[in-house]
Amino acid sequence: MKVNWDSETCIHAGECVGNSPNVFKIVNDEFVIDESGASDEEIRATVAKCPSGALTISE
Repeated sequence: MKVNWDSETCIHAGECVGNSPNVFKIVNDEFVIDESGASDEEIRATVAKCPSGALTISE
């Protein structure tokens, strides 16, 4: 599983960082996605909460 982020679509609502901070984080002012930080189930649930649709999953 790979999580993709579209910076042009993102509205910075913070749902991802708030719901899965071990996966979605800001490091040195850069948005970082660490798929090893949570289970696939948790990541999928967080991606589903993205209000702008900026986060997607590819298998």
